[in-house]
Amino acid sequence: MDDSQAARIIALLEHVRDNQAEQLRRQAEALALQKEQFDVFRRQAERAEKLQDRAEELQSRGMGIMKTAKHSLAVVLPIVILLVAYLSWLIFSR
Repeated sequence: MDDSQAARIIALLEHVRDNQAEQLRRQAEALALQKEQFDVFRRQAERAEKLQDRAEELQSRGMGIMKTAKHSLAVVLPIVILLVAYLSWLIFSR
């Protein structure tokens, strides 16, 4: 093997080394980007979980309000009907 072939082999090996270093750098960048995207996803999932918890709380509060309204209506409606009937009797009895 003469000097020109050795120099060519050395140049090729240096080129391979440089390409491998570049590939490792790109892989590190891709890994950093994936970690960043995962962090964003994790934050969004946490936020969605908080929103879901709040929605469940509001829904249970709304169910309580509806239950109270239903019970109130059972008491108030007969009273209103009796008052309307009484007022009608007062107006039309003259």
